[in-house]
Amino acid sequence: MSVDRAAADDAKTGEPLLEVEGLTKHFADGGGFLSGLFGEQQRVRAVEDVSFTIRKGETLGLVGESGCGKSTLARSILRLLEPTAGTVYFKGRNLTELSDEELRAQRKDMQMIFQDPQSSLDPRMKIGPIVEEPMKAHGLYDADEREERARELLEKVGLDPQHYNRHPHAFSGGQRQRVNLARALSVNPDFIVCDEPVTALDVSIQAQVLNTMRELQDEFGLTYLFIAHDLSVIRHISDRVAVMYLGQLVELADKEELFENPQHPYTEALLESIPVPDPRAEGTRGVLEGDVPSPIDPPSGCRFRTRCPKLIAPPEYEFTQEEWANARRFMREVQRRSFEPTDGADVEARFFADAKPGGEAGRIVDDAIDRVVGDDWERAAELLDESFAERSVCARLIPEYEVPTEYGTSPHDAACHRHRDDVVGGLQKEG
Repeated sequence: MSVDRAAADDAKTGEPLLEVEGLTKHFADGGGFLSGLFGEQQRVRAVEDVSFTIRKGETLGLVGESGCGKSTLARSILRLLEPTAGTVYFKGRNLTELSDEELRAQRKDMQMIFQDPQSSLDPRMKIGPIVEEPMKAHGLYDADEREERARELLEKVGLDPQHYNRHPHAFSGGQRQRVNLARALSVNPDFIVCDEPVTALDVSIQAQVLNTMRELQDEFGLTYLFIAHDLSVIRHISDRVAVMYLGQLVELADKEELFENPQHPYTEALLESIPVPDPRAEGTRGVLEGDVPSPIDPPSGCRFRTRCPKLIAPPEYEFTQEEWANARRFMREVQRRSFEPTDGADVEARFFADAKPGGEAGRIVDDAIDRVVGDDWERAAELLDESFAERSVCARLIPEYEVPTEYGTSPHDAACHRHRDDVVGGLQKEG
């Protein structure tokens, strides 16, 4: 029995296979008995209002820092987690409205490969029956046909069919992940979610597994949602790339467009952090300032604004570029309490030696300096945040823009207010 599929000829038709609209997933905080007794239970806003489309036969890479919501998004799409809001259309069917029985039948066309190749395989089972398990669950083929198909798939993913009766412990990490790939393919899926499938593997093994996945995609007409935090892996496997931060997509574009023409400061920081394999290369790698905010109480407007090096100045103050850069650095260091103030002149020389704002903005800076010197760090941080950061358009409006594309033909979406018509050079126009 052959496992080749005619669907491979229809790959990359441009037809939408998966459409995600406003997908949201919140979790109860689980703060314990007292939090429920004395107040409203807090919600962890893990995924918030995410929308995108995956075309038939393509690979959409999903990248972001650990904890940004990538895996939660993937599980919500497949309804392994129940979405809080939003819709997911697969082949035109709304998955969020399917009954349990309908969803179980639909899952034959949607499979998932998990990150850890060890824990995702039952150590008590032999790999042949592991590959056959989805076929049995969906009532496909008889016992002899299942075994024949399992052996063929093992060969397709680069394993010896004669290893059918071996247990997972007899295989390396890369070989176990190939077993997971064979298991996912056993029910002829159209769509596979790959949740960091090569993260636990050595770099040389990663390349082998990724190349196998691309070959199988061409042969079987597969569509991938490929999740990773390694941008080099994403660049190798993806057709388009979505960048996620604190539960939201901040940029979505063709692979070449995103890597060569990034339009969101977070994407730029991720790209700058990629190690350069050249000991002669000079310069420092990009490092993001500050910590990721809590998903229980994320920042208003743009969620990246608390760490953004390009936060837009509030329009009511007449900052120059240098003055605003110094004010941002002062705000950041006050929040972190990262310096020892001796007196006001010392603090002013430290942060505003080359450019200090005048007018009302200058008065606020002086007030904050006095509070820092007086050891009232908390009020100083609040004053700067309320006066400057919270009045920026970045804090007041949720950004969502389509920007001009320089590479490729797909739309380029970037959630950054620098692309507003009334913003020029990082500062907002008056009026």
